[in-house]
Order: sequence, then C-alpha cells, then structure tokens
Amino acid sequence: MKLNYKIIFHFLGLLLLFNGGFMLLSALISLIYKDGVTLQIFIAGITTLVAGLLAMVFTRSHNKEMNKREGYIVVAFGWIIMSLSGALPYVLTESIPSFTNAFFETMSGYTTTGASILNDIEAVPKGVLFWRSLTHWIGGMGIIVLAIAILPLLGIGGMQLFAAEAPGPSADKLHPRITDTAKRLWLIYFGYTAAETILLQVAGMSFFDAINHSMATLSTGGFSTKNASVAYWNGKPIIQYIIILFMFLAGTNFVLSYFAFKGKVQKVIQDEEFKLYFKFIIIFTVIAALIIYFRADMSESSIAHPMVWGKAESAFRHSLFQVLTVITTTGFVTADYTLWTPFLVVFFFGLMFLGGSAGSTSGGVKVVRHLILIKNGFMEFKRTLHPNAILPVRYNKRAISGDIVFNILGFFILYMLSFIIGALVFSMFQIDFKSSIGLAASTLGNVGPALGEFGPVNNYAALPPLAQWWASFLMLIGRLELFTVLILLTPFFWRNR
Repeated sequence: MKLNYKIIFHFLGLLLLFNGGFMLLSALISLIYKDGVTLQIFIAGITTLVAGLLAMVFTRSHNKEMNKREGYIVVAFGWIIMSLSGALPYVLTESIPSFTNAFFETMSGYTTTGASILNDIEAVPKGVLFWRSLTHWIGGMGIIVLAIAILPLLGIGGMQLFAAEAPGPSADKLHPRITDTAKRLWLIYFGYTAAETILLQVAGMSFFDAINHSMATLSTGGFSTKNASVAYWNGKPIIQYIIILFMFLAGTNFVLSYFAFKGKVQKVIQDEEFKLYFKFIIIFTVIAALIIYFRADMSESSIAHPMVWGKAESAFRHSLFQVLTVITTTGFVTADYTLWTPFLVVFFFGLMFLGGSAGSTSGGVKVVRHLILIKNGFMEFKRTLHPNAILPVRYNKRAISGDIVFNILGFFILYMLSFIIGALVFSMFQIDFKSSIGLAASTLGNVGPALGEFGPVNNYAALPPLAQWWASFLMLIGRLELFTVLILLTPFFWRNR
C-alpha cells in the first residue's frame, strides 16, 4: 500500500498552525511585559502560521484514511517540524543566535527534557522565557494528542496517531472515542496547571514565575525562569512542597486522576503500578534522607538557605524533591546531589532509568515496565520448577499476553543498547566517561540534569554542536519511546506492500 503523503503533509500543516498560534500568545506576553522582542516573536508566529496554512491548503484534497505507517511518520516528523519551527523565536530575538543551540533548546522543551544551553536565563526576555515554557507544556501531554481532539472537524480518525504517540503497555481508555479521551486528558492537564499556578503565587512566587514553573512541572520538563532553578526559593520550603505535590501528580497515570475525580478512588488505590510508584518514592526518599542527614554536608551542596526549618526537615525535603524530580524526569534542582556522597551520585544515576507511570508526562522506562519485568523474572523461577504449568504474568489481576511481555523485554534491551551507543558517541567528542554516561542516561530518559560536567548546577552550553544534534536525537527517541522513531530507520517500513 502506497503512503498517503497528502494526509501526512496536511497534518504537519495543522501542527504548524498550533505552533504559530502559541507563538502569537508568547508575543502577547512579550507585549504585556514590554521586553522589546514582541515584533520578532510575532514574525516567528506569523511565518509558522503561513507555512502551516499553505501546507493545509495544498493538501486539502487528501484521502482521509490514515494507516499505522502514516501515523508513525506524522508523530516522528511532527516533533521534528515543531522543533525546527519552534527554534524561530530564539533565533529572531537573538536570545539564542546559533540555530544548533536554538534547535537543541527547542527539542529539549518539546521532549520535556529540560536540558538548557542558556548561561544566564534571567537575562532572557520574558516573552522568550514564556515560549520556552510553552514548548514544555505542549510537549508534555503531546501535541499529537492535542491535535486529535479536533480531528473530527477534518474528518480524520485519530486512533493510529494516539497509538504512535503513546506506545506503552497501558491500554486504558477514558472513553471509547479517542478524541473524547484527548479532551479529558487535556482538561485534567490544564486544570492541574491552573491550580499549581494559583498555589505558587499564593506561596510567594510572582505570577510570571508561577505559570512558567507550573507548565514545567506538569509537563515534567524542568525549565525554570531562574539560573538557580527551584533552589532560588530554598528560603521558602512551601513552594518546594507545592512543586513536589504536582510532580507526583504529573508522574502518575492521568487516567487515574480522571478516575479519582469521578469518585472511583478504589481504582487508584488498587492499581499495581501506582502502588509501586508510591512505594519507590517513599523507600528512595527515606534512603536518601538518612544518608544526607548523617553523611552529607547540606551547606555545601545546597545553593541557598540549606536549613530553613531544621536539618531533619531540610534533609527530608531535598531528598523527596530530588527523588521525585529524577523519577518523574522533571529535572528541577534544589541542591547539587553530586556533592552528597558517592553512593547518592550512583543512586540518582540509577533512578534516571526508572521513569514515572505509563500514561503520565514523564519519560524514562516507566514503572509498569519494571513491574512486569520483575514479575516475569519471578515467574521464570516457577516455570523452571513446574515446566508443564501455564503460569501467565498478571497485572491488575488480569493475565498479560506473551506478546506484551516480549514487547517490554524488547523495549528494555533496545533502551539499554541505545544508552550504551549514546554514551559511546558522546565519548567520541572527547567527553569524559562520567559525563558521557550521564548525558546518555539523561537525554534518553528526558531527565535534564546529568553527571560530571553537565550535572545539576551546570548546563549543556559546553556540549559541542555535533554532540547537541546527537543529544537531540536521543531526546526524541526517548520521548517517543524508541519504536516510533527507530522503526522509520528500517528499510521494510518504507516498502510499498
């Protein structure tokens, strides 16, 4: 079957329209704050809108049927097109004059990685900072999911796109119609963002800082408006506790949030992934807090106001914050955990491979995959003792098909191979071992802060240009969970059948 190129370009045009519209919103913010770059952001928005409109006009007579292959192409190339056009506000305002740097910053935004090349964030115009946070927010729930909410207006079914955007093992639906699912997800996402903005403002943040950090939190992105990230507010622990709460929610399956709002709390409590996610956070926080309390020097590792409410509270808060920010792949910083003892450096490095829940905005491997791998591992012991018994892996009291288990095993092997190859390529740019493995784990898992030269209190400005393109590729395949992008690199995908 030949590819329907017209529907692909039509949809890419639609994504450009979305992107251009959000740029115009950033231009409005720029105008309100009188930061001097309103015209440049406006031009970027209009240029993107016109490009999108032309693409849609020239492909308006397309066949409205979309198959899986076209869905994968639209998702993968959609993220690339969004990042290419999304770099325009940085380049035109000269906030980031280099296109390579601007593309890296934009891809980091859309993939909610939060890795930045900006040395002085606070000197960047507010309109550009708002756009930077918007790229997080758009990418968090997925621009594709946003777009399929209005696909019925175009007469296009969106199931193929949703499958490509969210290829994880969770198949929960809020509603049989995929567009209604997208609308409900976005309503929850928007509601959480608004709630956090209000709470942060009440706690002492300015409105601008509050809305930017809310967009970064709910998207598990981590871009901040301050050079010191959330450590800027170490003197106001309540702000950090609010962000902790919403990082936890952002790392939870959004379907469970929907069930909770509908009063189906039992469904949330009984969900195996949620229970393990919660236990991981508690156990890892206790381990880190005890080590910090008895072994680490908080006065050296924190950026400001290390012990506002006492050493015990400070150790608990920083531990909980950093455990959550790494597990959910948000990437905010309250302290430099690489100074907390060698054990905790390795500890947080390991957490980069965990990830939040499936159906959340976090990156990484995801808790449900780890859970099924562990269950399958224990089941292999039983199968060895009882070779003739039928012993399926169960999840939420339901037997999981062998295909799903093999898919997860394949994903994990591919993820680790991507990590090893990623680190090897970084080392080719004369980057030391510690920094290379940190970069590979952080970009592939969409975490943000890495290790060594690119640790929590540093940025990615020292990364060579070619290494930035490689990091951008790792961020993309990590955000789209490997298969969606890597399948495009196989010859059989492009054969007409």
